[in-house]
Amino acid sequence: MSFKVRSLDQLAELICGNAPASGQSTFVYRSSSYLTQFFEDIDTDFKHDESTRSWWVKETLTKILDEPWPSPHTPPDTFTKVIQRLMDPTDATDNDLDRSQSLNRLNEILSREGYEAFRAEDKQYYLRHVATNAVSQPGPNPHRPFSQAEVERRQLLAVYLESCSEDELIQSVLLPLYRQLGYHRITAAGHRDKALEYGKDVWMKYTLPTQHVLYFGIQAKKDKLDSAGMTKSGNANLAEIYQQVLMMLGHEIFDPEIGKRVLVDHAFIVAGGEITKAARNWIGNKLDQTKRSQILFMDREDILNLYVVTNLPLPAGAIPPPSEVSIGEIPF
Repeated sequence: MSFKVRSLDQLAELICGNAPASGQSTFVYRSSSYLTQFFEDIDTDFKHDESTRSWWVKETLTKILDEPWPSPHTPPDTFTKVIQRLMDPTDATDNDLDRSQSLNRLNEILSREGYEAFRAEDKQYYLRHVATNAVSQPGPNPHRPFSQAEVERRQLLAVYLESCSEDELIQSVLLPLYRQLGYHRITAAGHRDKALEYGKDVWMKYTLPTQHVLYFGIQAKKDKLDSAGMTKSGNANLAEIYQQVLMMLGHEIFDPEIGKRVLVDHAFIVAGGEITKAARNWIGNKLDQTKRSQILFMDREDILNLYVVTNLPLPAGAIPPPSEVSIGEIPF
């Protein structure tokens, strides 16, 4: 999906800050280096190639809109970031301090495509599809294309997952990741007192927009999950994980914020390696239909992708000294 050529031409003119024939532009003028900076600010690798600025921006917008759309009426997150960066309040010009003229000009273009930009209470600008009222809001999308810097960070984290312990996986990777994703009251049981875990390495809660609360437990294993038995040194025993999941779903946890004991709604089975299809099927077949719907899997690929798109700093020890290894030598 894409926009009309005329719309892309006009959006490119706004990003470049070129003055319209009718008078002075209310958008900041951007030279070649500032166009590169504009797209760096929204976490992309596009660099101006010294060609005609508006033509280059138009081609860049086309590439962005060629990315997968989350839904038929929701443009890629990167395009929404383009609009937010274009309407940054700090770029207001003297002849449009409140950016109202800029917003009107932008919406003249977007309306042709069935969209409008609006300013929300958080003073950020968002896109809304007029017919469906669907709002585009950038968020962590683990399936989007990665920039070169993100690929390098992903490789470094992959190396770290090869060598870290199970406790380091939980404390240094999973806990920061789930906090960044909006989970709260995250409590790690640790491995010193196994009797108190009741099948959980971590429990946490997530508040829905309706203010209802869901409780989650995490059973984390460092290595690959591939069968019901211990097939290779270090690979976890699925029979043991199965028993731990049953314990997790069957034992209450105490939530001190409400002063009550509650049951876990869903159980995450998390692995620092791959969770094979055979492993997922084995656990699924062992559980009844009700409990099967409560199980969520997250393996190494999920961890790597989510960690990168949420822009979390790498764990301590994940970046080796420059003298030991360079990015190009890191195995993917």
